[in-house]
Amino acid sequence: MKSAAPTAAGGRSLPTRWMPVLAWLRAYQPAWFKEDLVAGVTLAAYLLPAGIADASLANLPPEAGLYACLFAGLVFWLFCSSRHTAITVTSAISLLVGASVGEMAGGDATRFGALAAGTALLVALIAFVAWLAKAGSIVNFISESVMVGFKCGVALFLASTQLPKLFGFKGGHGSFWERAGHFFSHLDETNVASLILGLLALALLVLGKVFLKNRPVALFVVIGSIVAAVVTGLEARGVKLLGEVPQGLPALGLPAIRWTDLNDLLPLAVACFLLGAVETAAIGRMFSAKHGGRLDANQEFLALAAANLAAALGRGFPVSGGMSQSLVNESGGARTPLSGFFAALVMLAVILFLSGLLRYLPQPVLAAIVLVAVTGLFKVSALQHLRRTNKTEYVVAAAALLGVLCSGLLKGVMIGAIISLVLLIRRASRPHVAFLGRIAGTRRFSDRERHPDNELIPGVLIFRPESGLLYFNMDHVRDTIAERVRLETRPPALVLLDLSAAPYVDMHAAHMLAELAGELAPARIRLQAVEARSSVRDRLRSEGVEEKLGGINRFTSVADAVESFQRGDTGS
Repeated sequence: MKSAAPTAAGGRSLPTRWMPVLAWLRAYQPAWFKEDLVAGVTLAAYLLPAGIADASLANLPPEAGLYACLFAGLVFWLFCSSRHTAITVTSAISLLVGASVGEMAGGDATRFGALAAGTALLVALIAFVAWLAKAGSIVNFISESVMVGFKCGVALFLASTQLPKLFGFKGGHGSFWERAGHFFSHLDETNVASLILGLLALALLVLGKVFLKNRPVALFVVIGSIVAAVVTGLEARGVKLLGEVPQGLPALGLPAIRWTDLNDLLPLAVACFLLGAVETAAIGRMFSAKHGGRLDANQEFLALAAANLAAALGRGFPVSGGMSQSLVNESGGARTPLSGFFAALVMLAVILFLSGLLRYLPQPVLAAIVLVAVTGLFKVSALQHLRRTNKTEYVVAAAALLGVLCSGLLKGVMIGAIISLVLLIRRASRPHVAFLGRIAGTRRFSDRERHPDNELIPGVLIFRPESGLLYFNMDHVRDTIAERVRLETRPPALVLLDLSAAPYVDMHAAHMLAELAGELAPARIRLQAVEARSSVRDRLRSEGVEEKLGGINRFTSVADAVESFQRGDTGS
């Protein structure tokens, strides 16, 4: 599949192919290099504290987050179709990994890291299979209302893990409710120095988010807090520091896990893939709408596969596109995905030469960085909008939120996916059946529900199912038509079935239409189908029900059938 990427400076389009970077490099202009480089440095400044913070959410050492961002960033740009999407570790996936791998690891930190990397390996495999199957539409099966509720639940769960760090005491374990209960019951253990430092960092980050949008404010807060920790001796005041961060690169290779572990990790990997795929596609669609062009969701699967494979080999954990990081990349002036490669090179330099300084980073500051990220997940306005505009979707969002809080993150993802599928099936099984009336002064007919002034035709009821007619929705269509006929004070002589909006009719539906005609016949009501598409006509003929539906042909319209009835003709 080929699609045009956003048109860049000079009017040349950047086409998407198996390896889109080849096309971008052919169209690359020297003037873009400086802009991509500046955007890459800016992005790296944002990724460094975010990678460390998200590693803490995953209960992994800080270098795991840095390694994941580094190795994923080195390869993602080669395959992605969106020129602004930045690959990174994310709060939702990190928290999911941290909450799900612990029991399998049994307290062994080395095994915990191997299982996290193994999860990334499985995510890469799933994404690669999805790319081979061209399953880009899979991201649409998780509805936006489910994602709103899920992210709000993740935000609350995330806050329950970070507030104890902000207040300077050890956090609890278990569900959101257990963690929240632990926090409130241990407030008397608050370390004043930790709380003051954390609140100061929180205030600076919030002010930066308001007045310096998409700028690496977090990096300056990190640097300032490290200096303060060294100069004032915060550790002696009971403020917990990040601790030793290994300098240099890890030994590359497959994670040390057993074959049986892969089966245990599979549900977690599926959940991480769904979250990553939905988030990455949403970012790409946002930038495509803003800058023009079309996102190739299948191509993003290949990019996710390559990025997660690299993260797994580099002792990281699952990665995906990050919304805030991508916005930083765009605002930094990125022209092509090369900015992501430059960001990875900057991170490489930090890991090789400067990672030793990170050991002095105060934990309350790290907690403040994570808590500010929560604001991007907890969208009260989105919940309020759903409550005002669509009660059903609001209930779905609330169910996803409660699923996360009551059943945990992994089960919460699965609950969200199931809710999405149930909602999809429910909508598909209850298609709208329009009751038609004639537009005054014309031979055209439209839905009387939307246009009550449309004229009724005496003795005729006209229906238009606005969906394909299939085994799982035909009961609803038949019952809707039969109920309307039953409610008429004077039974109609003719029921017209406009099939112009039905692209497909299966065997079961064809025979149910014939049964409906048989049910109406004793009351001297004739059922006639008109304006069927060629494939639908072929199906009705092959099932032998054509004559029961008035002898379908491609020439008779709704208006023709109505006029024929009014003239007193009994045929079609």
